[in-house]
Amino acid sequence: MNIDPIVEEIRKARREHAARFNYDLNAICNDFRKRETELRNRVVSLPPKRLRKETKSKGLEA
Repeated sequence: MNIDPIVEEIRKARREHAARFNYDLNAICNDFRKRETELRNRVVSLPPKRLRKETKSKGLEA
């Protein structure tokens, strides 16, 4: 199995973040909530896109 360097980088960051809070899940979640409120202006909420109605395709029919 190949090791994906991006996945490994994310796992490393997650381990380091958890270690800063002594692996206390409540403290980790509180930190994420705090960051979320501090960075609220960086998140963009886009309106949902309307889906087009499906049309019959002329695919491979037997």
